[in-house]
Amino acid sequence: MHGVEGTRVPTEVMLLVLCGAALHAGWNSLVKSGQDKFLDTVLVATGAGLVSLIGIPFMPMIAPASWPYAIASGAIHVVYFILVAAAYRAGDMGLAYPIMRGSAPLLVALVSGAVLGERLSPGAWAGVLLICGGVLGLAMPPGGAAVAGRGRTIAFALCNACVIALYTLVDGTGARASGAPIAYTLWILVLTAAPLLTWAWMRRGAAVLTHARARWHVGAIGGTATLGAYGVALWAMTRAPIASVAVLRETSILFAMALSAMLLRERASWLRYVAATAVAVGAVTLRLA
Repeated sequence: MHGVEGTRVPTEVMLLVLCGAALHAGWNSLVKSGQDKFLDTVLVATGAGLVSLIGIPFMPMIAPASWPYAIASGAIHVVYFILVAAAYRAGDMGLAYPIMRGSAPLLVALVSGAVLGERLSPGAWAGVLLICGGVLGLAMPPGGAAVAGRGRTIAFALCNACVIALYTLVDGTGARASGAPIAYTLWILVLTAAPLLTWAWMRRGAAVLTHARARWHVGAIGGTATLGAYGVALWAMTRAPIASVAVLRETSILFAMALSAMLLRERASWLRYVAATAVAVGAVTLRLA
C-alpha cells in the first residue's frame, strides 16, 4: 500500500483532526474521573462498538484486502484499552497521557519511511519534534524529586505508546486499503469491543452490569467521542501522511491539559504552559511545511 502524495496536511484535514483531538481528550478525561478506570474504559469501548454496530448496515463493505488489518487492529486495541486503564489507575492523567501520546507519533514518524515509504520534509520533521517534545514536556513535574514513585505510571504509558504506534501504522494502512475509512473504523471498534467486554465479564462478572447501570453515560458519551475521534483520524490518513496525522492528533494534549485542570483539579506548572506553547507552534509548523 503506497503513501499519499506530498507531505503537506490540507487545511480541512488539519481542522478535522484538531476536532478529533478534542473528542479524544474528552473521553480520556471521563475515564480518569471515575473510580473504576478499567470498567469505565470497557464502557467506552463497548459504547463505541454498539454505536458502530448500528452504523455498519448503512456503510459500504470494506475491501477484502483490509480485513487482516481490521482483525489485527481489534486485538491491538484491546491491549491499548487495558493499558489506558492501568496507566490511569497508577497515576495522574497529567503524567500518563502526555507520555502515551507524545512518544507514539515520534515512533510512527521514525519508522513510517521504511514501513510505508512516506518521507517527511525537514519542515514536517520540525513540526513533529516540536509537538512530540512539547507533549513529553507536559509530563515533566516541576521538580525532579516528584518523579519518584511514578515508575509504574511511566512504564504503563511507555508500553502503551508502543501499542499506539503499532495500531496507527496498521490502521493507516488498513484504512487506505479498505476504500471506505469510516466503515473500516466501525468494524475495528466492533472487533475491539466484543473481546474486551468478554474479558471484563470473565474478570469481574456481574459487576460489569452494575457499573454499566451507574455509569452508562460514560459509555454513551465516551463511545461516541471515540468513534468520532478515530474515524476522523483514519479518514485523514487517507489524505495526508500517516506520521503527520498521528502527530497532529497529539494536540489533544492541549485539550486534556485544560480538562485535567478544570474538571480533575490537577495543577499545571509554568513548564507545562511552555510545553503547550511548543505543541501549538509545532502544529502551525507542520501545517506550513
